[in-house]
Amino acid sequence: MIELKSITKEYQMGTQIVHALRGVDLSIDDGEFVAIMGPSGSGKSTLMNVIGCLDLPSSGSYHLNGLDVSDMSDDEQAQVRNKHIGFVFQQFNLLPRTSARKQVALPLMYAGLGRRERLDRAAAALQAVGLGERMDHRPDELSGGQQQRVAIARALATEPSIILADEPTGALDTHSGEEILRIFDTLNAQGITIIVVTHDSSVAQRARRTIWIRDGVIQRQ
Repeated sequence: MIELKSITKEYQMGTQIVHALRGVDLSIDDGEFVAIMGPSGSGKSTLMNVIGCLDLPSSGSYHLNGLDVSDMSDDEQAQVRNKHIGFVFQQFNLLPRTSARKQVALPLMYAGLGRRERLDRAAAALQAVGLGERMDHRPDELSGGQQQRVAIARALATEPSIILADEPTGALDTHSGEEILRIFDTLNAQGITIIVVTHDSSVAQRARRTIWIRDGVIQRQ
């Protein structure tokens, strides 16, 4: 369960103060599939960073799965991210000289798992996204869609309750993008909460609910 109350976020840019979020109230239930949409500069990326425990709000309260994460230290935030949230980004963020299996196993090192368990769980995650036969390939040996599936497998390896995806189909062709969205549909059917930040209305249509944000204020949800 995600619950934000009166969330604000301010940035200092030179002599100016930018109000990126202005009193956001938002609840997302376990197992939902939601899209966050808004124009450039609307605050959707800032909202994603707060939800993902990548950034702290300036004020307000944020509870994630019963934990108050509004005022955590960097280390405490990192522990929450590693336990509860898997991230998928537009540009995949893969290491160029590393096999898919080792890419997916990497976050499990920070979770304290042994090498064999890390590799076994990585293999299972790659199987789940249809890349069981490509797990020893490097990114330059994979298509864009396959690289994004590696990124999804990496997000899944820690067995998160939430997948947070930022423009996950933005760098893909239509066919590859559809494959990624089908994977999200499947994961959501298994009970994982999916939150997609997007400017693409066709992507948002796959969600069960769309949250519209503009000028740091949620206009509709």
